[in-house]
Amino acid sequence: MPDPSGRLFQVLLTAKEAYPALEAQFLQAEREVVAGFRVFDPHTRLRSDAARAVGDTWFDLIGHTLGRGVRITLILTDFDPVVRPEMHKYTWECVRGLLAAGEAAGRAELLSVRASMHPARVGWLPRLLLWPRLLKEMRAAHNAAQDAAGPDEDTMKRMPRLRAMFRRSTDGYVPKLRLPDLVPVTHHQKLAVFDRARLYIGGLDLNDRRYDTLEHARPAEETWHDVQVLVDGPVAQEAADHLAHFEDITQGAPPHRTVHLMRTISAKRRFAAPHLSPKPVVDELSQLHHDQIAQAQHLIYFETQFFRDTRLAEAAAARAQDCPNLSMILILPAAPEDAAFDDNPSSDVAYGEHMQAKSVRILRDGFGARLFVGSPAQPRATAPNGRATHFGAPIIYLHAKVSIFDDRCGVVSSANMNGRSMSWDTEAGIATQTPDEVAQLKQRCFDHWLGADAGPEFYDVSTACAAWAARAADNAHRAPAARQGYVLPYLTAPAEELARNLPGVPDEMV
Repeated sequence: MPDPSGRLFQVLLTAKEAYPALEAQFLQAEREVVAGFRVFDPHTRLRSDAARAVGDTWFDLIGHTLGRGVRITLILTDFDPVVRPEMHKYTWECVRGLLAAGEAAGRAELLSVRASMHPARVGWLPRLLLWPRLLKEMRAAHNAAQDAAGPDEDTMKRMPRLRAMFRRSTDGYVPKLRLPDLVPVTHHQKLAVFDRARLYIGGLDLNDRRYDTLEHARPAEETWHDVQVLVDGPVAQEAADHLAHFEDITQGAPPHRTVHLMRTISAKRRFAAPHLSPKPVVDELSQLHHDQIAQAQHLIYFETQFFRDTRLAEAAAARAQDCPNLSMILILPAAPEDAAFDDNPSSDVAYGEHMQAKSVRILRDGFGARLFVGSPAQPRATAPNGRATHFGAPIIYLHAKVSIFDDRCGVVSSANMNGRSMSWDTEAGIATQTPDEVAQLKQRCFDHWLGADAGPEFYDVSTACAAWAARAADNAHRAPAARQGYVLPYLTAPAEELARNLPGVPDEMV
């Protein structure tokens, strides 16, 4: 909806709201669509009546948009074929599907699709130490892909960067005797620009796994709460320029300045031999959060998939010590996706839980009773199912990335509150200090978690923390169907039980 100044600013909660809005923008585009997503699957079902009038899936909508003469540029994230073989394969399946949509529309010349892998690589010294494990993972990636895709040759065609690490022999494909590349960083942004005039941006990618409704009335592993915004104005032009140049910056080109778009960008190192990490180049999202924490007077609200950045935690805790009227609300999923829905979470998940438990402890030491940490769950009972249940109810998996400082500044981005998003991965977001826009963002987020009956004390910056904490504690003692809203206390004990420190691994790795 437009604010009083006339700017479009629309907050979109979950894919139930966001996907139809994205479809509408493709239908309305007149000249050009430029987009960068971690995942953009053309087989995703269309949701709006207007889009379903042209077909059933995004394959059809892409073809229809091209058929109207609109040029489309899509940049998808490519993934390390050793560490994330399933995502590497998925990316290339999406690329092929999108290119097929262009061919089917007869307008392939208007479509540009590429899989973009960040150019940073782990240095040769760490890779040499990891070589036995890497060879094992290369073979495991090849075997798993072969089981899923069929014949060996077909498997390798579907995973081009994995294929480059193997050679043909009489026994099929075998790993080449050289140190394989290892990619420590990805492009994590999710944004689309229409006619350089309107911007769709936030934390939500495009596929059917990420579809959820405001009611979250589905199995826990199918829930996915996210937040996008649709805006117009100068930020759209900046976002289009960003999509045109961010890959050059990752290669070492100097970054251009932005005023409205907030980013994280890292680059490959000129001398990477001893390093596990890329070279941080643009840290606008991190700097924005540190600046806003330093100005906060009454309430900081974070809604994030991960809270693992100890520097942000320390900054917030120090501000709480200096400002006795400052409180904080932190909303997290009850468990990371891999810990909730995977029977055998990896060491990365355990290290992430270690970093999150450490960060939450820092906040609790700094804020004391002025901190509330909550997690959402559905208002229905279910049988215990490990960390996929929370206080006897199915969890709501939270993937949103929202920050609100007092009633003064609101941020929506693709960046989690972890070192990876704040220093390494390619991220993009917007910040607003327009009072009506901040109020809309706050109202939508607070309304969603609290339910319809929350009084003014839940929204007032001086009383919100205590009111949220009291409601969550009350909900924890009620049967799920009798709870008010979705919010419950976050439990640190399950995270600490899984947590494992990995000395020598950078904090930003998770």
